[in-house]
Amino acid sequence: MATHANWAIWTIVALSTALVLIRPRDWPEAIWAVGGAALLLVLGLLPAGAAWHAVGQGNDVYLFLTGMMLLSEIGLEAGLFDWAAAFAVVHARGSGWRLFSVVYGVGVIVTTFMSNDAAAVVLTPAVVAAARKARVDPLPSLFACALVANAASFVLPISNPANIVLYGNHTPALGAWLRSFALPSLAAVVATYLALGWTQRHALAARCSTDVQPPALDARGRLALAGIVATAIVLMVVSSRDMPLGLPTALMGGLTAAAVWLKGRTSPAATIKSVNWTVLPLVAGLFVLVAALRATGIVDTLAAALAALARGSVQEAAAIAGAALAVGSNLTNNLPAGLVASAVIERLHPDKRIVDALLIGVDLGPNLSVTGSLATILWLANLRRAGLEVSFWQFLKVGMVAMPAALAVAIATRALM
Repeated sequence: MATHANWAIWTIVALSTALVLIRPRDWPEAIWAVGGAALLLVLGLLPAGAAWHAVGQGNDVYLFLTGMMLLSEIGLEAGLFDWAAAFAVVHARGSGWRLFSVVYGVGVIVTTFMSNDAAAVVLTPAVVAAARKARVDPLPSLFACALVANAASFVLPISNPANIVLYGNHTPALGAWLRSFALPSLAAVVATYLALGWTQRHALAARCSTDVQPPALDARGRLALAGIVATAIVLMVVSSRDMPLGLPTALMGGLTAAAVWLKGRTSPAATIKSVNWTVLPLVAGLFVLVAALRATGIVDTLAAALAALARGSVQEAAAIAGAALAVGSNLTNNLPAGLVASAVIERLHPDKRIVDALLIGVDLGPNLSVTGSLATILWLANLRRAGLEVSFWQFLKVGMVAMPAALAVAIATRALM
């Protein structure tokens, strides 16, 4: 039953999400998410203990993001991204389409083995540098960074923290995962590439500059590259043993940064100051907002609706559930949406085909809008740092083409297996 308290919670969550999206006065997204969470506490709509528990649910995510942001910042300072950008431009050989394809292919690899957040954090600065060296419109390649970060985010369990959230920290074994998602993820990656290429076809027709000399990668840059590669290997090993990813990522990021600081005899102060730490309270605020939503009984309502759908047709229920979660991920961000979906799965224990469709929805849905995933928010933050801006409507025009196409082919592919 919709009580006054429930209506108040829904209003605060909706308003907070809208403000995260709009960013009045260009204030950071974290202010609005944390502000909404604080208002819930002040009004007594959520007990302090429940809020603290919700914040604690994100511990692994906070550590994971800390490690990735350190790797990104140290790579930028060490010149690694300038070197990678020149490499991409040289191999584009004057073709805008080829540059776009190189960026997209690298994005698939980074997302697969280091997560979608890593693709947004590590790859975006390199792509900005590449576009400037190539003297082309940066938007096609930057959109590739953002969309591939979600399109390739269910190739492996480690490709997206939302995978672990949805499965309640107990993801299927790697073999079982690949049997379920190898073909759907391939379909999603290809569909997203084609859809994105079509939306950017005019900009991609332009020629790139070929007068680019790759800079030498010095010892600091080589250390940063080695640290990123080593982190990817560590994450693969940790994931195969079904262990949390956060602490290993934070340790690898810290070790890599320390090695580069020592090699260059530089102070860590500048690096630490440059990291976008507001991302962490943003995530914490989102977890509190979703905890309040769960207190309104929304999990029971959703579980009942899904059970009713499944009684009619499992395939139809899977398609509807996946599409609904895809859209819902843009209303609250896919991490909290994944938490709600995880609670529904735990309550209902639905058919595996429904669970797989929910996973596809929570991973691909964020390609619709800039608020869909943390990876996209990190991507936006990197763009602003580089003096670039992509509006909500710019992203939505691309997302309305790319997301439904990829979602449809991925869910259909899984249904036919």
